[in-house]
Formats: sequence, structure tokens, C-alpha cells
Amino acid sequence: MLVADSYLGHRDDPDLADRLDGGEYLTVTVDDTERRRSRVRTTAEDGTDLGIVVSRELRDGDVLDADGTLVLVSLAPIEALVVDFDGVEGSTATALAALELGHAAGNRHWNLAVEGERAYLPLAEKRERMESEIRPHLPDSATVGTDDVSPALFDDGDDSHDEHSHGAGGHAHSHGDGGHTHGVREIDPEGQS
Repeated sequence: MLVADSYLGHRDDPDLADRLDGGEYLTVTVDDTERRRSRVRTTAEDGTDLGIVVSRELRDGDVLDADGTLVLVSLAPIEALVVDFDGVEGSTATALAALELGHAAGNRHWNLAVEGERAYLPLAEKRERMESEIRPHLPDSATVGTDDVSPALFDDGDDSHDEHSHGAGGHAHSHGDGGHTHGVREIDPEGQS
């Protein structure tokens, strides 16, 4: 088994981009659970048995070293409920609906990300159940659907270890001395870093 045990950087780094363009490398796709583990045993796209041992959360586009072989990491998308406020008239109605949606999601410990006029909630339960929980908090003109998104969309706003994230940082709130927090991440609508 080949073991990737060194983080080299991101595929957008000019030196790494040149190395990837000019040579052979392995590509591996990890799911949301695997990307958070310090040790993962998986299979690269070409069938190579691969172990990943790094002391950081994996991000889409990470480049790792496995005894001189480059390994490009890709994140498997997850399904998310998408609430689109684009058709909602009036900023007060939109703001109130967003506040109520955030409160409803937070009370259920659901992650939430906001991008422009859309709010994303990873499907933590059956879609029908989640939609029935949030629908009463939404204006009639808001639409609800699903989409496959990167799990990194729901990461807390700590961009210090991810220079390729989209957004202006996030914020979290805590509940007294209960010891838990809920992250809310706002994403730059132009997708600029």
C-alpha cells in the first residue's frame, strides 16, 4: 500500500500546478467523514491501494506526497437542501425569513451556509422532513430544492488553513455553558477568494 503522509499545498499553487501538468499523479476522492480523519485507507481512481496519514482536514484540491508520487484530493459532493430567496420581494421580508430559517436550523443543529440569495442545508434527515420543518418559516415566494455541493461549503469560517475558500469568513454562536456551537458561513456571491 502506498502512503500519502505529507501535505504539499493546493493544486492552484503555481509550482504544484506545473508538477501536476507535467507528470503522473494519483487522484483520490474522499467523502465528508474521511476528509476529517487523520488516517484513511482508500483507493485512488486508478485502483492503487492508498493510505492517507496527514494531520489536517483534507480540502478539495489538496496535493499530498506519497513517496514521491503526487496525490490530488477531491471531495465527494453531498446533497443539500437549497432555499432560494431570489423571488422574495422586500428586504425586510427576506431578512426576517433568513433569521427565522437560521433559528429553525440552529435549534435542530443543522449546518447552514448562505450564498447570495440562497441558503444551503446539508440533508441531515429525509428531505421531506427537513422541508416540512423549514417551510413554515419561509415566505411563499421562496423556493426549496436540492443540489449536490462540496461539503467544504459548510465548514466553519476558519479560513486560516484554507486559502482557497470562498468567503468573507464565518461566525458562530454559543449557547451559554452548554459547550456547543453552530457555524453559519456566508459565501461571497462572486466566488472570489
